[in-house]
Amino acid sequence: MKLMIIGLGQCGSRIADELVRLNRQAESHRHTSIITGAFAVNTDQADLTGLSYIGSDYMHRILIGGRKTWGHGVGKVNEMGAELAREDGDKVIDAIRTAPDFYHTHAFLLIAGSAGGTGSGAISIISQMLKERYIGKPVYALVVLPFEHEEVAELRSVYNTATCLKSIHPIADGVFLADNQRYVRKDASMAMNLQKINRQIIEPFYDLMCAGEVTKYKYVGAKTLDAGDIIQSIDGWTALGVGRAAISRGFRSPWELAKTSFREKSGETLRAMQAMDAAVSELSIGVSPEDAGRALYLVSAPAREMSMDIAKGLGDYLREMAENAVIRAGDFPGDGGTVDVTIMFSQLAFVQKIMDYYDRASAFAVSQKERIKETTGRLRDMEDAAKGLPSLI
Repeated sequence: MKLMIIGLGQCGSRIADELVRLNRQAESHRHTSIITGAFAVNTDQADLTGLSYIGSDYMHRILIGGRKTWGHGVGKVNEMGAELAREDGDKVIDAIRTAPDFYHTHAFLLIAGSAGGTGSGAISIISQMLKERYIGKPVYALVVLPFEHEEVAELRSVYNTATCLKSIHPIADGVFLADNQRYVRKDASMAMNLQKINRQIIEPFYDLMCAGEVTKYKYVGAKTLDAGDIIQSIDGWTALGVGRAAISRGFRSPWELAKTSFREKSGETLRAMQAMDAAVSELSIGVSPEDAGRALYLVSAPAREMSMDIAKGLGDYLREMAENAVIRAGDFPGDGGTVDVTIMFSQLAFVQKIMDYYDRASAFAVSQKERIKETTGRLRDMEDAAKGLPSLI
């Protein structure tokens, strides 16, 4: 599957930058491309300058709102980010047309952090523009939820997240949710944590995007998971994860493979199920598989390790977890010494984390109205008290 990537704001642009790095890895290792173009959009010039892989020209790094922000960002104000996207959104549309592989694009992927600012305000506006201009191409969003300390320190982040999620859900064809807190390492520095988190967020996309695009025979699966399968599997709230289990055996000759015992076959299936368990535990957000209307899994392993037993075992296991979902599956031969399982749950009927944001944001909105009313009353009292005093003007 080939994606057109648009990173919005600081968080979105940096994740988009990592996806370009992943595309270079696909070109080097899999001899295929999974990105038809990548653009970073921001109101902060310094953030755009700090990117490593997205093209450094103004057509790929797009500064919006220059007349109002002077290149210094909008702060945690969703409304300002949305306003600037409305005014300068045509810059993004015009830049997209310049991508040489634009007409090979299967879908758009817009990326933004939800805690407030350019990305959380602009993502729904730019998504709507793309839906209107390019009818027929799916528009997906990858929304990154804030850390717990951001939510505690500033309730405005919770309100911004809720309004961002509410705005993007009815517009995008699918919304991938990534909870920053699930990726935090306690023993790493902030810079290392953020870089590692960004890489973990995009890692599940790698095999999923490559599986249907490879042309080298040894990488083509018996049941190929192509762009059509993926598009049909994404709808509404979506969680994505990847799990890995090591293969202990080394190289074996064909006559040794023919003598594989039932214990070894059972061990292979068990390792694949362990990888699926790991993928579920590493989902980008905590969800219940029972709430999914659509599900997908992709198993990647050396071709000699693939078997019908593994495919049946994983399919039965996923059916037990997501009994209400329409399930699609595929395999993707690889060269490594691991069994990797990528899993996706979509069309989620309920996500507890989102419900919590909506509840807390509603309470915050009510308290803000009461605070404004109280402040207005105090100002009016002060003005009334000052009426009897002479003015120096």
